[in-house]
Amino acid sequence: MPDIIVVGSFVQDLAFNTPTFPKVGETRIGVFAQGPGGKGFNQAIASVRVGAETLFIGALGDDVFSDSARMFAKSEGLETEFETMEGISSGAASIIVDEVGDNQIVVALGANGLLSPEWIDRCEGRFREAKVVLCQLEANLPAMQRALEQGRKADALTILNLAPINDSFDPAMLDLATVVTPNETEFAYTYEKVTGIRLQADFFRSSDAELHALCREIGVPVVVITLGDDGSFISVADGALPGNLSLPGGFCRRFQCIEVQVKDTTGAGDAFSGGLAAGIVRYDGDLAKAIEFASVVAGLCVEKEGTAPSMPRLQEVGERLTQFE
Repeated sequence: MPDIIVVGSFVQDLAFNTPTFPKVGETRIGVFAQGPGGKGFNQAIASVRVGAETLFIGALGDDVFSDSARMFAKSEGLETEFETMEGISSGAASIIVDEVGDNQIVVALGANGLLSPEWIDRCEGRFREAKVVLCQLEANLPAMQRALEQGRKADALTILNLAPINDSFDPAMLDLATVVTPNETEFAYTYEKVTGIRLQADFFRSSDAELHALCREIGVPVVVITLGDDGSFISVADGALPGNLSLPGGFCRRFQCIEVQVKDTTGAGDAFSGGLAAGIVRYDGDLAKAIEFASVVAGLCVEKEGTAPSMPRLQEVGERLTQFE
């Protein structure tokens, strides 16, 4: 019985490591590797590897990449409900990583873009079991909306990871989320979508009170902005939080990240969101502890290359949590 349902994308990662990014018109020599990824799948792997009973719902084509998804999920003990699309490619991503671990990514959604609301409804019985439902914006958005609706119907905590930036995103989806987890760029984009106001590039360096006020304007009870090596920031709405979440209304705080040796930042945001979902279940709604837990999951992820395979296991996370004590 899954405590966490992740609904979203599977993408086969086609990764190229090179000392510096190629300029326009330039060809560079690099090292190639491939493996399973996609924001939804990465988050599900992050969750299951740290001990949470997790179900992943997504879509695959009828190609060799779909075999990769199924085999990797089975090897990790991740339960899946895949909608299979005949004659359609599975999702794929071209990822370039430079010598300091920064990345450039192009994603072809393939079957992810066709994940149907009807498939989500076919899985309705599974949502009744869940404590947390986690979605992103890297699959068909009507299906993501339906998953959030199913989560709400089941009285589960709903988390919406506002990634990647998607021009088809309807801010009305925010009404279905208890928690959102954007990075600073995604928050600025969402803020402009909601308010019509464009933020300065360094808005996240504002005082805690000013940043908290900005977060309150997008209308979600809990906003957690991931800030890379600057850690993360949480903003909680006034009043009581839904479910068993345990921070006081009006709370805001910055959390530091752990010290790491960066190799590849590609999966960091996914590690954080998956770790946060698992942490909320693990710590019975204690958001502060869940964010510390997620910060360690994300930090350990960037010390390895790849996305889904780079997600840390529970023992590794436990060893590094002492940095927050």
